[in-house]
Amino acid sequence: MMTDNAGASTAVPGSTEIAGVRHAAPAEMVLRRSIAVGGGAALVAVAAQFAIPLPFTPVPVSLEGGAVLLVGGLLGWRYGALALLTFLAVGAAGMPVFSDGTFGLTRLVGPTAGYLFAFPVAAGIVGSLARPGAVLRSMLAALAGMVVIHLGGWAWLAILTGSAHQAFTWGSVPFLLTDLLAVAIAGGLTARLGARTRRFV
Repeated sequence: MMTDNAGASTAVPGSTEIAGVRHAAPAEMVLRRSIAVGGGAALVAVAAQFAIPLPFTPVPVSLEGGAVLLVGGLLGWRYGALALLTFLAVGAAGMPVFSDGTFGLTRLVGPTAGYLFAFPVAAGIVGSLARPGAVLRSMLAALAGMVVIHLGGWAWLAILTGSAHQAFTWGSVPFLLTDLLAVAIAGGLTARLGARTRRFV
């Protein structure tokens, strides 16, 4: 319900108002959730383009993992995971959303496939565990999500290389410090902004 300059109240078609709080119409909620999911997928896609290849590992340093944690924290488990599934789907379909503008099904069986498939799970975990306003809990939730990403990447690299130690050396060791920084940033932003963004969806 809205109020015009004369003080009269006019209802938004399809919306309801309970205790002075306007509740969005179903069509509006679908639109808002679609925007949130698409925006979350786009954020990860943009972050993926900030990638630095390393000479001693097929896994680049990128902002992708931190963006995944942030999307999960800001959107909650359901829409966070859906945003990452959307990211994977559009990349597999041919949109250049993966690191360095790559795309296609081959990326889903390449050296970084384990990380990619772990993204929706990680976003869902962060979204379910984080609590907006609770900094420590949100950071611990982000840490749990990052562990899932590393486990996914490590497991797939171990299959490809036949060596669990080699997989850990390639897929985790070079990124420990940068990923801990990503955990701190994602957890802090979730605690600060999550209440507002989760109300949006």
